[in-house]
Amino acid sequence: MTALLFAAFFCGFFLASPIILAKSPRPNVVLIITDDQGYGDLSLHGNPVLRTPNLDRLGREGVRFEHFYVSPVCAPTRASLLTGRYNYRTGVTDTFKGRALMHPDETTLAETLRRAGYHTGIFGKWHLGDNYPLRPMDQGFEESLVHLGGGIGQPSDPPGGTNYVDPILQHNGRLVKKIGYCSDIYTDAAINFITHHQGETFFAYVAFNAPHTPLIAPLASYEAYRKLDLAHDQFPTNGHPLTGEADQDAIAKVYGMVSNIDDNVGRLLAKLDELNLTDNTIVIFLTDNGPQSVRYNAGLRARKGSVYEGGIRVPFFIRWPARFSGGGTVDRIAAHIDVMPTLLEACRIRKSRWVKLDGLSLLPLLEGRAADWPERTLYFQWHRGDTPELFRAFAARSDLYKLVQPETAAEANWNARPVFQLFDMINDPLETHDIALEHPVLVEQMRRGYERWFKDVGGTRGFNPVRIHVGTPQENPTTLTRQDWRGPRAEWTPTGLGYWEIDMRHAGNYDVTLRFSPVKAASTAHFELRNVQVETTVAVGATTCTFPSVGLPKGVARLRAWLSPGGTNVGVNFVDLTRLKE
Repeated sequence: MTALLFAAFFCGFFLASPIILAKSPRPNVVLIITDDQGYGDLSLHGNPVLRTPNLDRLGREGVRFEHFYVSPVCAPTRASLLTGRYNYRTGVTDTFKGRALMHPDETTLAETLRRAGYHTGIFGKWHLGDNYPLRPMDQGFEESLVHLGGGIGQPSDPPGGTNYVDPILQHNGRLVKKIGYCSDIYTDAAINFITHHQGETFFAYVAFNAPHTPLIAPLASYEAYRKLDLAHDQFPTNGHPLTGEADQDAIAKVYGMVSNIDDNVGRLLAKLDELNLTDNTIVIFLTDNGPQSVRYNAGLRARKGSVYEGGIRVPFFIRWPARFSGGGTVDRIAAHIDVMPTLLEACRIRKSRWVKLDGLSLLPLLEGRAADWPERTLYFQWHRGDTPELFRAFAARSDLYKLVQPETAAEANWNARPVFQLFDMINDPLETHDIALEHPVLVEQMRRGYERWFKDVGGTRGFNPVRIHVGTPQENPTTLTRQDWRGPRAEWTPTGLGYWEIDMRHAGNYDVTLRFSPVKAASTAHFELRNVQVETTVAVGATTCTFPSVGLPKGVARLRAWLSPGGTNVGVNFVDLTRLKE
C-alpha cells in the first residue's frame, strides 16, 4: 500500500472537525463499560426496537469511533483497558480458572491518576482478582464497590449474594449486603463519589455487569420489551443473518437490562450537569466484547468469544466539551489499549518511563491534528487453556485489512492446521468474502507480523500463574473460591475438582475452614499444602469443617482441598485461611 493511497483514503476520516479550545484545569474522568452489550445493542447503531436515548445522546454529543476493538471476552479487555497493554503481558489470558488474575506489578490507570492527585473509584465489575494483592483497592482505587469474580451468580459469590437484586458486594475489602438492583446500586455509589469530590479531580470507573447472564432485568424494563415481537425478521437483515429461532424472552431481558443501564447513564450525565462538571469531565462509554447470545448485532459476523467483528468490534464514545466538539466520527482503528494513553495525555500526566504501553493516545484524532497518524496493526487473541498457543483463534487488524484464524476457542488442546482468512475491511467491513487466496503475499506479511507480536507479548513475563497472597495483614482471612482454582477438572459443577496457586507470605499457624454443599453421604475432608496434609471425617448434612491451628510453611505452593464421598474426589466451594496471632 502506498503512502499516497493511504492518505487519499483517509483524507476525510473525521466527518466533523472538532474545535480545539483553550487549555483548562485537569479534567475529571468517568469511564463507563458494560458487560456483553454488543455493537447492535444501541438504537444509535440501527436497532429498531431497543431505546437507548442517553447513550445515543452521549454518542452524538461526543465523538464516535467506528472501528473500535476489544478482546473477545471480558477479563482480557479489562486488563488492557486499565493498563494500556495487551492482556498477554499482564497475566490475564481468560475469564476463570485462575486465568483472570492480573500481575500486581502492572501499573494501572487508577494508580497513575491517583499518584497525580486524582480521587479514584470503581463501581461494579473488576474481574482481575478478588484477593490481595490483586483487588481494585490494591491497584489504585481508593473507593471500591464491586462484585466478586466475573459476575454475580458465579462461584465467587458469598452465600446469599447470587442475585442481581439485593446482592452482596465487596466495599473496600469488606462484604456488604446492598438493597436494590445492582446497576442502580453502582450508579448511586458513583454519583455519591462524584458529588463528594466535585471540587477536586476524580476518576470514576463505572463497570456494569449487565447485560451479562444470568439475565435478570428490572421488572418494568423487562415488561416493556416482553410484549414486543422480537423475532429475527423484525430486525434489519444486512450482513450476516441471525440464525435459529429467536429466544424472545431472553432478548427482552437483555433489552430490559440495557434500558436500565441507559437510565443510569442518564442519571450520571444529569448529575454532571447539575454540579456544573460537564464541560471539563471526559466521559467514555464502551462495552467489553460482543453479545453473548444470538440477537441483532448490526450485521456483524459472530459474537462474544470470536475474533470476527461481532466478537471484538464495540461502541466507543468519548465526550469532553471543554476540549473538542461533538458530532464527529473517527474511521481509524483504535482499541482498548489506547484508552490509558489517551487519558494520560488528556490529564497532562506523564507515564512512568518504566511502563511500556502498547496503545496510542487518540487525542490527535479527536482534535483533528492527525495528519501524520501512523499505520499500525492491532492484534487480538483468546481461547481456553492455561497457555496461549500460536495461531489459535487470533485476528490481526490493520486500517485496510484483517487477517483471521478463527479456530478454535474451546478448552481442548488445539492441534489443527491453521487456516487463514483475509478480509478487505474497506469494501467488506462485515467479513463476507475471504480474499486470502487472492493475496498470498499480504497474508504472509500479516501472519509474520502476528508471530512477532505473539513472541513479544508472550515474552514479557511468560504465562506462569499469577498467585494469590495468603497470610498478609492486608487480607486476613483469605477466602479462595472456585473462580480462581485451576486444573483439568476445575469446573463449577458439583463434581468439579481443582487447586489454587498461592504464595504463603508468612509461615505460621492458620485455621483452615472448608465450605461445601451439604454432604449427602459420610465423607472425608482433605487439605494439602506442600508437605502438610490433614484430613477429618464429616457427617451427612455438614456444610463446613475446620482444621484448627495448622502449621503452614512460607513460599509458593499449590493448595488442594477436597471431599471424598463414596471413593470419589470432589472439590469444596470455599477455603478460608485465617492467620493466627503469634
